Formats: sequence, C-alpha cells, structure tokens
Amino acid sequence: MTDTLMPKLASVFAEGYGAARLRTDALAGLTVAIVALPLSMAIAIASGVTPDRGLYTAIIGGFLVSALGGSRFQVGGPAGAFIVLVSATVARHGVEGLLLATFLSGIMLALAGYLRLGKYIKFIPYPVTVGFTAGIAVIIFASQLGELFGLKLDGREPGPILEKLAALWAARPTFSPASVGVAGLTIAVILLLRRFRPSWPNLLIAVAVASVAAALLSLPADTIGTRFGGIPRGLPVPALPSFSPDLIVAVLPDAIAFALLGAIESLLSAVVADGMTGRRHRSSMELVAQGFANVGSALFGGICVTGTIARTATNVRSGATSPVSGMLHALFLLLFMLVAAPLASYIPLAALAGVLAVVSFNMVEHPAIAALFRSSRGDAAVLAITFLLVVFRDLTEGIVVGFLLGAVLFIDRMGKAVDIREETVPRLVRAIEEAGEDSGLPERPVVADDPDTVIYRISGVFFFGAAASVGSVLDRIADQRRNFVLDCTDVPLLDSTAASVIEGLVRKAERAGVRVFIAGLKPDMRRLLEAHELHAPRLTFTPTVEAALGVIAGVSR
Repeated sequence: MTDTLMPKLASVFAEGYGAARLRTDALAGLTVAIVALPLSMAIAIASGVTPDRGLYTAIIGGFLVSALGGSRFQVGGPAGAFIVLVSATVARHGVEGLLLATFLSGIMLALAGYLRLGKYIKFIPYPVTVGFTAGIAVIIFASQLGELFGLKLDGREPGPILEKLAALWAARPTFSPASVGVAGLTIAVILLLRRFRPSWPNLLIAVAVASVAAALLSLPADTIGTRFGGIPRGLPVPALPSFSPDLIVAVLPDAIAFALLGAIESLLSAVVADGMTGRRHRSSMELVAQGFANVGSALFGGICVTGTIARTATNVRSGATSPVSGMLHALFLLLFMLVAAPLASYIPLAALAGVLAVVSFNMVEHPAIAALFRSSRGDAAVLAITFLLVVFRDLTEGIVVGFLLGAVLFIDRMGKAVDIREETVPRLVRAIEEAGEDSGLPERPVVADDPDTVIYRISGVFFFGAAASVGSVLDRIADQRRNFVLDCTDVPLLDSTAASVIEGLVRKAERAGVRVFIAGLKPDMRRLLEAHELHAPRLTFTPTVEAALGVIAGVSR
C-alpha cells in the first residue's frame, strides 16, 4: 500500500494503453454496469430516496472514483453500508440535508487524503470491520421486510430496529402474497444462476424475470412506476446544495459519519482488490477521489459514494486491467438510463427487495465470524459488541466502541508479551568464554562470582501496557546489590511511561548506593531516557551486557 498522491489512471497511461486493453476494460465495465443497474436503484429506494438518485450516484460518483482514484480496479457507487445512515439523515433533515451532508463529507475525505491520513484507516481492527459489516447486513435486511412481504404502514417506517419490527408486525394484516412471490422468484433466480451459470449477470436477469412475471400475471405489486413515477431519461443540471449555518451545524455529525464510513468501506474494498490481483493501491489518493466523487454526486442530486466490494470484485473477475473499466461502467449506466428508463417503471419493488436480501446475506462474512469465535474470546467479544451496538444503537458508536475495545485488547496482549527475567552472571560468563579470544572480552571477569551484581533482561515492547508488570519485578531488587544491569537488547520500543519506571528504579538505586547499567539500548530510546534526566552519573549506558560486566570488573573494553 503506497501513499503517493497520483491517480492510478495516470500511471496506467504512462505504462502505455492500447486498443487491446480498452476492449478488455470495456467488457469488464459493461459487466459491472449490468450488476450495478438494479443494485443502485435498490439501495437508493432502501435509503429513503428515489431510484434515480442511486443512478446519479453510480454514474457521477462512479466515474470520478475510477478517474481520480488510487486503485486500478476500484468501482464506486451507492453502497448498502450507507443505507442506515442515509435513511436516518433523510428522516431528520430531508433530501436537502442529505445532499449537504454528502457534499461536506466529500470535502472531509479529500482533505483527509491530502493530509495523507489514508494509511491510518488500516488500524481499524479486523473484528470491528466484520462486526459492523454483519450489523449493517442485518439492518439492511430488516429494512426490506416491508417490501418483501408487501406490508403497508400508516406512517413512515421507524428507524430503530426494535420499533421497526414492532411496526411491521402490527401491519401484518396487509401481507401481500404477490410481493412474497415476486421477491421469492427474484431470490430463487439469483441463487440458481449463481449455482449453474455463475458468469451470467444474475441480479439483472432476476429482476427482469420478476418484472416480466409480475406484468404478465398482473400481480398487485408496487413498482417503480406506481411508487415513484419512473426515472428520468438523463442527468439533472448540477446545482450546489442549500447552504445555511443552521443546516450545516445540523448535518455535520451525519457528514462526519459519512466520511468515516466512506473511508473505511472504500479502503477495505481497495485492499480486497489488492488481494485478488497482487497490486497495491494508493490509500490517500483513494480518499481524495472518494472526496471529489461525493462532492460531484451531491452536485447532481446523488447520495453517498464509496468503493464497493461487490462491484470491485466483479470488475476484477471480469478481467479489468485499469481504472478505465470503472469509468466505462459509469458511461454504460448513463447509456442504459438514456435508452431504457421507461422500462424501469415496470420493476417491482419486491424484486429489488429480493436483490438486497441476497446482498445483505452475502455481506455477512460467515467464515471470518466462525474463525474469530474459534480463535479468541477477546476478538469474539469485540465482534459481538460491535455487532450489537450497530444493530441496536448506532453505526458510528459501534465503530468507535469496537475500535477502543480492540485497542484495549491489543494493549493487554502486548503487555503480556513483555518478558522480564533475572540472568545469572556465571551463565553470561560461560557465554563470554565460548565466544573465544576474538571477542575482545576478558576470559574470566572478576564479577563471575560476585553476588552483588544482578542482571535483568527485558524482551518485548516496554510501554505503558507493560509498565506495571515490569515495574513490580524491578521493585523487588534487593537493596544490598551494588550493581544492577538492565539488558534492553531485545526491546524494540520504549515509551515515556517505561522511562518513568526506569527513572523510579534509578532513584531507588541512588538512595541504596546501587550502580545502574543499561545495556543494548537503541539510540532513539537512549535519547528518550536522557530527556527524562537519565544519564551519567545517575546511570551508565553500555552497548552490551558484556561491556557492562567489563566496567564492573574494572576492565576497559
């Protein structure tokens, strides 16, 4: 993963781009567009906006993600992960508030990229990403229950999942067998095609089959036409969102949540593409592209844009070689919109709900969840808590709490990994003798049988998480020892808390008249100790334990 602020498209053209690669990328882009067409509309409807806004997002945002991005294979558009956040924003602030939040999140993402913050997103613990993805999947599925069963609610469907389920249960008398049949047919066609014709565009075929069946049988199922009046044949004129101080303050938390989730989702998708292709994306450039894509989407009335794993993986499997495939995918979607917009009016909403039901099931990383629960109680707890908070509380809260729990778990593990033990001087002397005459050390230092010399060896990262355990061991040093050697050869990192522990050790040694030697400390860590007033004559730094023993024995190396 590199951090160069240069679009991958520029690198591709610098390598040389010919007609053969263009043909390959065009086929991949067409394949992805066929997948993205029904998915973009379904996500938009589930997010509480009209289906055309999902297409605007895929066309404008998808083009900019590929043209400016730091990945050769990333394909952007509306993502299922945003359904919860977008629908909540629309409910609170309306579509104008959503467009402004999307615009502001784009600015935040672009700034994060220019500040080269993309590399830090990788510090999100894996159990957190698995947990919040599974939580989002549950919420998406719950949001589609009304369309799957054709339920009619008196008012707006509640956002919180428990209230939503209660409202849907109360609406059970409006159950529609036609909607269930259409959704079931859609799901069945998708699964059958994946089983027997995996190379075919299963989502589009399934929606087409369900639409034809519903029309031929005159099923009483809501369609895009009856609910939304169809979709326009073209893009709207770009316009700035409504800016006002009050609205900016109101939507700022939503914009931050959009930016955070967009960064995580996009870079995870880019990492997946790296794993499938062996390439490396430019993380900060990817954030810059996501920022401009969200600004562009908002200008054209679209919703949040992010790199999506489903479309990106489809792009890779279709043989894409460069970002041109993602750009062509957006142009193909625009062509579909110009030519086939009237046909979209016949698509049943239950069919799109069936698509999202399959998508939500596939979002859950079942093997990863099983592996985490088998391997570690701590990781399983982080995953479970993140999942529960996402489902029953708030998406951002789930990510933040999960990250903090993951960090605490890591600190605990790293603290336990630090080892401190006493080393006997005779054992070290034997090692010196085995080193031979070329070692430059005395054959038998006089300290070999000196009971007043003690050596402690620390192995591992000496930091605040290990300070208490290491400090308790060091505090047990007998006051009658005259020489104390602390071997830090195997300490790769030492922080200010560790420096404070060592300072306490030196202070205690000064009162007892004990000489302190620190051996094998790296230069940067030595500078840290010196900044804490730990230097001669309070203690002596030596390059090795053997050198410290030589000083103790009065032998100059």
